Amino acid sequence: MQNRLTSLFGIDFPIIQAGMIWCSGWRLASAVSNAGGLGLIGAGSMEPEVLLEHIHKCKDATNKPFGVNIPLLYSRVDRQIEIILSEGVKIVFTSAGNPSLLTPLLKNHGVTVVHVIANVKSALKCEQSGVDAIVAEGFEAGGHNGKEETTTFTLLPLIRNATKLPLIAAGGIATGRGMLAAMALGAEGFQIGSRFVASEESSAHPDFKHKVLETGDGDTFLTMKSLMPVRLIKNSFFLKVRELEESGASPDELKQLLGKGRAKLGMFDGNTEEGELEIGQAAALIKSIKPAGEIVREMVEEFEEARKGLLEYRISNIE
Repeated sequence: MQNRLTSLFGIDFPIIQAGMIWCSGWRLASAVSNAGGLGLIGAGSMEPEVLLEHIHKCKDATNKPFGVNIPLLYSRVDRQIEIILSEGVKIVFTSAGNPSLLTPLLKNHGVTVVHVIANVKSALKCEQSGVDAIVAEGFEAGGHNGKEETTTFTLLPLIRNATKLPLIAAGGIATGRGMLAAMALGAEGFQIGSRFVASEESSAHPDFKHKVLETGDGDTFLTMKSLMPVRLIKNSFFLKVRELEESGASPDELKQLLGKGRAKLGMFDGNTEEGELEIGQAAALIKSIKPAGEIVREMVEEFEEARKGLLEYRISNIE
């Protein structure tokens, strides 16, 4: 599985653990990195001093490459970037904003920069901004999502045709077979979120993890499209949001319902009815909570088995 991305990051497998808020702390990031993938600390839910602590602990827990995910929509980004640069973090994934805002600064400090996008226009902006790679995240993904509602397997060939940058697929991928399918459409790496939420090292609350295991097909929905689309598990909070949206509520009314800390309430504190439960459609495929290293190994093994099976199928049909 060696390719441009494994060389870029210095890892064994092109499996990237998504930097998810309230789920991606130092324990998960270091476990994925130790297993040969790339672990990411999710800074979106962290105050600067908390991010600093997680970087220090991650350094102590692994001697392998790891990175930090920075959503650009938060006010504390400048201080977080100061910490990342002062601590010598070498890989940064940016999301939810314009890639040109931070890419030049990070690149000038020798940082490898990857940006998350959901359409061709943003991919071209990434190329102009000088990022090293892009994550193409489709409609299936959990958490904040693109307004275009383009599925991962439609988005990937569109992005592959538009740019030659190394391409990471995200959204709906939770198995080795899914990785192989994404690779067939042009992906060179795979950003995995939902599957790692249900890992032992995830900082998600146990009740949220078990809620993920109970999720079936059709149990997650894209909502709050007038603000910033987000995919959630159906619960009491979701039903209140949907009722407001169907009544024609304004963005301000939705913000009032959201209040503060709704995501923390659900994913970190474990209130699975009144909290915001961000997860992707791939949750329906997840049936167990396992160590992150075991998840990585299983995905690699399934990928190789699936690739071998397709090759054998092709050869037998030719003969």
